[in-house]
Formats: sequence, C-alpha cells, structure tokens
Amino acid sequence: MTGLAARLRHVYWIGGGSGAGKSTVARRLAERHGWRLYSTDDAMPDHAARTTPDEAPFLHEFMAMDMDERWVNRPPRVMLETFHWFRGEGFGLIVEDLLSLPRQPRVVVEGFRLLPHLVQPLLADPGHAVWLLPTPDFRRAAFHSRSAPGAGFLWRTSDPARAGRNLAERDGLFTEHLREETERLGLRAIPVDATMTEDALTQEVATAFRL
Repeated sequence: MTGLAARLRHVYWIGGGSGAGKSTVARRLAERHGWRLYSTDDAMPDHAARTTPDEAPFLHEFMAMDMDERWVNRPPRVMLETFHWFRGEGFGLIVEDLLSLPRQPRVVVEGFRLLPHLVQPLLADPGHAVWLLPTPDFRRAAFHSRSAPGAGFLWRTSDPARAGRNLAERDGLFTEHLREETERLGLRAIPVDATMTEDALTQEVATAFRL
C-alpha cells in the first residue's frame, strides 16, 4: 500500500461514463451514511484556474478554442484523445483537495475524471472504487433528456445537431475505454441500462462497496 493510499483509505470512488448516474448515487450514499460528497465536476472551474499551460497543455488549448472548434469541427475520436480531463490533467488537484479534507466523515468522490489507472494506485481497498458504464440505449436516452432546444452548451455552436452527435459518439468511445481499462486492471464496473432504477443502481453500488 502506498502512503497516499493509506491517507485516502476513507475515500470511496465512483467513476464512469457521462450520464450514468454517478452524481445521483454518490448523493444518495452521502445522505444515507452521513458522508461528505466531493463532485469532481464542481471542482473543474477551480482546477482550471489553478493550472498553467505547461502543467495542462490540452486544457489550455481547449480553453482557447471557440465552441465550433470544440464540438463541431473535430472528429469524435480526436475529441476523445485530446480532451484534457480524459488525459488526466488536473487529477493531482483532486487528490490535493481530498487530502485537505478531514478523515471523518468518510468521503464519496464522483465524476468522469476518475480514470481507473489514476485511481488504482490510491486504493487501500480495491472494493472502494466502482465505475458505472452506461449502455448505448441508456446513453441515448440520457442525451435526449438533456438536449432540449435552446438548453445547454451545444446550442451555442453553429450546428447543435452535429455537435450533439459528435459528443454522443465521443462519450461512447470514452465508455468503451473505461470498460477495457477496468477489465485490464481488475476493477469493478457496473453496466447501467435503461431498465435500472436509481434505487437499484444505488443498491448495487452499495453492495460493491460492502456497505
């Protein structure tokens, strides 16, 4: 066990693909057990401000792009391979934040930024981490529920439909990457399909955490 793993043994990790229910499950577990909730999405603006171009080149390149450059004009695979959070940029700031928190109560941390190969060395107990992997049908349903006309950042592009297709394909590629990486590293992954209720998913994660 590494020193960092020992210092973070009170932390539970929920990673996974976009729209898989990470935030909902983490919030429910935090409320049920009196834990602290740490959302990596909420920390993104602060973390972006705390990096330099040398430390996070992909992030700062992304920040300099206009909306069409980000979401319309690049192929989904290029979007995947160059997306800063998928490259692990800023992950060390997540660790810094977690180390600054008291060890009581326990902490549940959630977000797509929790890449399996970055989290694994921090696990005193492999049972403290799980990744939620949405099926294609689930991703489509989640995407349509979030893409009402005029709502969201995609509508700030010149072609919201194309941007949406690019984003959906990129997220599918990312989920497949997570599936392969969790399998290779022997970490727990839970498929999430459209038939699974929030209660059932929360219980499955709780069971994985041996709660």
